[in-house]
Amino acid sequence: MLDPAMPSGPRSRSRTVALVLVTAGLALVAAANFHLVYVSFASQADCVPHLKEPGDPAKNSYAAASSSC
Repeated sequence: MLDPAMPSGPRSRSRTVALVLVTAGLALVAAANFHLVYVSFASQADCVPHLKEPGDPAKNSYAAASSSC
């Protein structure tokens, strides 16, 4: 006897395909986000010299918020 809780046929197959595609898409997004976080921590920029000296209003007013050097 067929179990009514487990539908068979085209509707069941399309539901399975949709579930697999959604799961694959979520896994792809999670892998991409993991990769972005990994690259952001792995590629820390070195200390670079600043063109503007602190307290020099004659030059541009744009500079790094605080130097890590």
